[in-house]
Amino acid sequence: MLTNRDVNKFERNKLYRLRLYFYVLIGRLGSTYKIIRNALRPEISAVVGANMEKGRVTDQVLGENALFGMGNPLLDISAVVDKDFLDKYGLKPNDQILAEDKHKAMFDEIAKKSKVEYHAGGSTQNSVKIAQWMIQTPHKVATFFGCIGTDHFGEILKQKAEEAHVDARYYQQTQEPTGTCAACITGDNRSLVANLAAANCYNKEKHLDLDGNWELVEKAKVYYIAGFFLTVSPESILKVAKHASENNKIFSLNLSAPFISQFFKEAMMKVMPYVDILFGNETEAATFAKEQGFEETDDIAEIARRAQSLPKVNKKRQRVVVFTQGKDDTVATIGEKVTMFSVLDIDQNDIVDTNGAGDAFVGGFLSELVQERPLEECIRAGHYAANVIIRRAGCTFPEKPDFP
Repeated sequence: MLTNRDVNKFERNKLYRLRLYFYVLIGRLGSTYKIIRNALRPEISAVVGANMEKGRVTDQVLGENALFGMGNPLLDISAVVDKDFLDKYGLKPNDQILAEDKHKAMFDEIAKKSKVEYHAGGSTQNSVKIAQWMIQTPHKVATFFGCIGTDHFGEILKQKAEEAHVDARYYQQTQEPTGTCAACITGDNRSLVANLAAANCYNKEKHLDLDGNWELVEKAKVYYIAGFFLTVSPESILKVAKHASENNKIFSLNLSAPFISQFFKEAMMKVMPYVDILFGNETEAATFAKEQGFEETDDIAEIARRAQSLPKVNKKRQRVVVFTQGKDDTVATIGEKVTMFSVLDIDQNDIVDTNGAGDAFVGGFLSELVQERPLEECIRAGHYAANVIIRRAGCTFPEKPDFP
């Protein structure tokens, strides 16, 4: 708190004093610190700086690379196609599949369509991109690692990540092309075809272990990785998770899909002791519970409680478990309690595409988490981001958020 002596120094200039009080009252000194230092007199800046150094202001100045994500980067390619196009590649109007050999030529063909749209995609990249959108400034709060090819699609992906103000540091290799996800749009239907390609080729020794890249990992204070990356480089996840645990930073993991808990159980459970925040939806939670032998329960709150109680290395942080349930309440463990959080209402006619809802929720959550906001605020931001994204095609968003 400012002392009376400090306040008296500013008595001669009420404008400066009122500005300072305003920023203190709204509790946003962390995000407005640069404004204060530039706008106010030197003596005011000195007092504010001293208070921040003494830990008297809870919100922190947000710097570059504070949020770290690592996963499978994909270039999302969206275009309107006709029935003949779908028939040519054996696609259904509303479907999600992994590309086979017969689909390989499709990505170049859809890229030649008129009004084609490109976006930086992939689950983790979506989440950190949305977190950066929610934060707005400074740019490059979010860092992303993943593998791409040395091709035209790779160059577009780098450009799109830059436009989203994400500090994407891709590992580029020549064996596989950049991963892509084609959204073939017919009317209100979207047929998604994903070709992971280069995303499967991430190399820990050739990228994560490099001094310049590892310095970015060390710079972060919050880490997020989707479970999908367990299929690619579990050793990379483990290295990052251990670093977070040893330095009392926050490491978060997403269950991502039922098959991850089923077929990559061993890799997941090697990482789990280092997980501070576990995300998932109700379907993924149910599969996880079954694979972990949580007796006979399909109660999501009970599954969250048991997942929270799994062994953990860093005892300084109690694990938080957050399970979304679509239009139903989000379940979260807060301390020893399991709490339900209502999602935002939405007219079903306003829902365009729910595919990015989970990624968006995590992105909104992370945007508040990295600013050290309370869990309740993180969840509220997650609900807001998801509510915005499901009103649009693909994991896209307006220029600026309107998060109150």
